[in-house]
Amino acid sequence: MTDTTSLIIGAGPSRERGWHSWPIIKQLRQSVGLQRGMLIAGLALIAFFVILAVFAPIIAPYDFNALAGPEGDFGSRTPPSAAHPFGTTIAGYDVMSRVIWGSRTALIVIVIAVLASIFAGSLLGLVSGYIGGALDRVLVMLTDAIYAFPSLLLAIVMSIVISGGQSSLWGGIWSASLSITVVFIPQYFRVVRSEVVRVKAEAFVESARVIGASRSRIMFKHVFRNSTRSLPLVFTLNASESILTLAGLGFLGFGIEPNSAAEWGYDLNKAVGDVTNGVWWTSLWPGLAIVLIVMGLTLTGESLNDLADPRLRSRRRAKAGSGAVADTAMGDASGGDPVADADLEGGTR
Repeated sequence: MTDTTSLIIGAGPSRERGWHSWPIIKQLRQSVGLQRGMLIAGLALIAFFVILAVFAPIIAPYDFNALAGPEGDFGSRTPPSAAHPFGTTIAGYDVMSRVIWGSRTALIVIVIAVLASIFAGSLLGLVSGYIGGALDRVLVMLTDAIYAFPSLLLAIVMSIVISGGQSSLWGGIWSASLSITVVFIPQYFRVVRSEVVRVKAEAFVESARVIGASRSRIMFKHVFRNSTRSLPLVFTLNASESILTLAGLGFLGFGIEPNSAAEWGYDLNKAVGDVTNGVWWTSLWPGLAIVLIVMGLTLTGESLNDLADPRLRSRRRAKAGSGAVADTAMGDASGGDPVADADLEGGTR
């Protein structure tokens, strides 16, 4: 009996070891049909822009602030050609180089802004939800006040306060990142706080308190670890929103100057007058870059959100397994995946 039980217990986790249990790989194996297509398309778009950002010095034909090349000046509003596939701007910059270098600026801002907001918002949510009392009421009131404020207007105010009128590379990146961080902190605060309030009432937390575990151990090891499951989903959605906020700051003139770094929102601002003059290439490519990266992040976030809900995942699998394989066993409909089998059995009870 003991040997059989140990074999059964040991058989489950062994199937999920290795690269099959990696976060993205696991979600890809769980997804089916249109959901898998959305996830793959979103990840492909994200990977494309990450490659552009990392290898921008190699991929871009010119520097982001270059006005001349080996053959002389680029010229103003030059149509797309072999030397300039995306044309040039009114200031004489190569549009293709600006779009490629702009992906690096966007990636840096996303990493700084979202990671900083996750750290600050999660920590405040943990302390507020676990301790409660007057501290909880004060933090909830402050975050609700920030959350009720228009996000773009708050980002503009914070950008002016932080940058102090400076437009250097890291000055502009830090001002944009920190202004976006302030906007996103209340979202992570709400998610973590609600989970902490729920988890701290569970029996295993009370058991840890009874056996003498310290408050810090209970907070971080037991409560916090079980309160952050939905953060990756919020991360992908906030990353797309940070791109739009950064582009909005640049479009309104509170972003980064072109001689400091390439930024898509600023380039769109300078291309507004070109549209009425028939110069379409200066606004098409920066706008298309913003649309594609936001679409990739949104598709990935929505797919992960569906996969995080066992009811939706089981329903999609049951639908995918019906029809041509109606006579097969329930385990065959999920492709022999033990995780999917458990989800299907749980969804039919």
